Amino acid sequence: MLTPTQRLVDTNGVTLRVTEAGERGNPVVVLAHGFPELAHSWRHQIPALAAAGYHVLAPDQRGYGGSSRPEAIEDYDIIELTNDIAGLLDDVGAERAALIGHDWGSPVVTNFPLFHPDRVRAVAALSVPPIPRASAPPTQIWRGIFGDNFFYILYFQEPGVADTALGADPRASLQRMVALEGFGGPVDEMADHPLPPLPEWMSAEEFDEYARAFEVTGFTGPLNWYRNFDRNWELTDPAAGRVVTTTITAPVLFLAGSADPVLSFTPRDHVREVATGEYYEVLLEGAGHWLQQERPTEVNAVLLEFLGGLA
Repeated sequence: MLTPTQRLVDTNGVTLRVTEAGERGNPVVVLAHGFPELAHSWRHQIPALAAAGYHVLAPDQRGYGGSSRPEAIEDYDIIELTNDIAGLLDDVGAERAALIGHDWGSPVVTNFPLFHPDRVRAVAALSVPPIPRASAPPTQIWRGIFGDNFFYILYFQEPGVADTALGADPRASLQRMVALEGFGGPVDEMADHPLPPLPEWMSAEEFDEYARAFEVTGFTGPLNWYRNFDRNWELTDPAAGRVVTTTITAPVLFLAGSADPVLSFTPRDHVREVATGEYYEVLLEGAGHWLQQERPTEVNAVLLEFLGGLA
């Protein structure tokens, strides 16, 4: 089954729409997208991985696309997000999988081994490196760093504010995020500027997949992920008794673009405090944040080499 298909999977109290390719029984690879994305973000990787002999599962994660959108903010904490992935493995009868995440998907796949260490063959984090647990609640740290200056994650914290602004014109909001690789200020202020063109690596048809989805779902579910940063910090405290281990012993790959703005506030100099097993790092010169869509050929080559080297 090399041609991707879609189906609904009930797991962990939600229903996830999953794009699937490859033969059951082959080694499982789970692809976890970020914000504001969909399984569609992996459209270049899914067929390549299936053709290489992997069973690929790419969900619209909870809050996105064709998947459930729970109302409570705490329904989007790291326990729920990682348990969703464990449920996908259960659904296909897989004991272990290689996990690949981009953007917000990276914290999902790098935290998964802390809760489910025996179910991980390897982890690949795109754009966001594995980072150790912070010394204080993350929003407290960011407020100390940014003060009164704009920082989009702090802007996202108040329920209803960014939701309303982004949802006023989902298509324009998405186009700005894709073209500008982030936020230069509050959404309502950005709306006063001309709409930038789509980058050359995304066609109008590809963009329409995102636009149609977010016109239906809005942005509240995805933004609730950001509203759990401090809760996730509490849940991953070893003293809380939820994590099984505090490090990743499975092989880890960090893959990013050298021009990704996320690297400016997610330094990777402490990555070896988290990834204590084999660790590989690849930076694609000049590539930006939407890495697997902007440089699919190079990303696929790196991923296939990494996965092919697993024992």
